[in-house]
Amino acid sequence: MPPAKKRPRTYDPGRTRAAVLAQFANVRDAVRTLTPEQLALPTRLAGWTVRDLVAHIGMAVTAVHRALDRPEPAKADAVLLDWPFGTSGNAAAIDEFTRRLAAGHPDPDAYLADADAGLRALLDAHPGTRLLATSAGAMSLDDYLVTRTVELVVHTDDLAAAVPGLDVPYDRQALAACTRLLADALAVKAPGGSTEVRVPPYAVVQCVEGPRHTRGTPPNVVETDPLTWIRLATGRLAWKEAVADARVSASGERADLGAYLPVMG
Repeated sequence: MPPAKKRPRTYDPGRTRAAVLAQFANVRDAVRTLTPEQLALPTRLAGWTVRDLVAHIGMAVTAVHRALDRPEPAKADAVLLDWPFGTSGNAAAIDEFTRRLAAGHPDPDAYLADADAGLRALLDAHPGTRLLATSAGAMSLDDYLVTRTVELVVHTDDLAAAVPGLDVPYDRQALAACTRLLADALAVKAPGGSTEVRVPPYAVVQCVEGPRHTRGTPPNVVETDPLTWIRLATGRLAWKEAVADARVSASGERADLGAYLPVMG
């Protein structure tokens, strides 16, 4: 995937920081209620139990710790929209690290509490302009925190899917940032202006090569809700299944997005 050429949309740094902390708190509250039997349940992530998934959610937060522990890069060489395309190559290493974390932290609540306290201290100590070395390249802490909303929202949904009856709230700003970043990533992966993708109330993007729409009702329109979009964009839900179940409305000859999904693994 070539680097993103368009300037990424602007995210308010204060709101992003608050969203990351709020969504992580939502996860912590839910994990605190889990029994040993529930922690042993399988998840839709191949080979991971709920305990492994919880460890990975903590790992998504402590990634900030690890990045800040490394020397600051000399200059930024990545933009936010590069990140969704730089994650799949690390899958094997992430899986191994996650399993080690789960085995090494038998008390998930204590593990997440330590991660939360550490993150808050680091955010108080470092400006958003501080550069971090990430899987996508060097980017600012402010931008990297937007990627943490994706990790937290996506894995909150994984957690809720794994534990019947578990209700984990979504922070509105975290859900919005996750939805927008993944929608913008689609526009990078399938550049063009023939199809309008709507994910109300958070995102509208133009994508797919073809005649560009300029006014009136677009000839090709895809519309869905935020969680359905996030599942499509991350491979949790297949395009054909979503359309068949009426979770997606798709009209027009260029409204089939199956060839472009998922946008990140």
